[in-house]
Amino acid sequence: MNVRRVVIGTGPAGESVVVSDESAPRSHDFVHTPGYGYAIMWDSPADLRLPFDGIDRSLATDIFFPMPGETRFLAMSIPPDSLFTSAEFDAAAAAAEAIEYTPGAGEIFAGEIFEVDNPDMHETPTVDYSIVFDGEVWLELPGGGEAHLTRGDVVVLQDARHAWRNKTDSPATMYGVMVGANK
Repeated sequence: MNVRRVVIGTGPAGESVVVSDESAPRSHDFVHTPGYGYAIMWDSPADLRLPFDGIDRSLATDIFFPMPGETRFLAMSIPPDSLFTSAEFDAAAAAAEAIEYTPGAGEIFAGEIFEVDNPDMHETPTVDYSIVFDGEVWLELPGGGEAHLTRGDVVVLQDARHAWRNKTDSPATMYGVMVGANK
């Protein structure tokens, strides 16, 4: 995903300054899941100290989901569900690519990324604050409940099994902050 990220910090005299203005450097548009992509916009450690030390931790993050006390700000594009039922979709290649580009997710998803009976149903050890930026998504819960979300809708997700569904013909874009929690 090509998302512009402007980082503001404090200069030597205490003034506010632009530290960087560029596309988020840690992003991926998936080859085997066209329409799915993400950009890690920012990553903050549990022991966050101010002023900003100039280190972009999103570049060094070695696990996709934040650890307890850490935060991660993401942009995410969700493809239409029809992709997953098309004859051209290679679930094994898509799963391998997802594990490669979302380090640590394999352990969290425990093989559930592309379940035949319940695709993409998962649970993460985080509290997530998500907003639909463009398009429509359905937040599906394992008991059959769902919430239809459109542009501007906000979800607060607290360590609950869920799946994001896109029942339209166009990708949807979401932004969110994940906060790592203790389990």
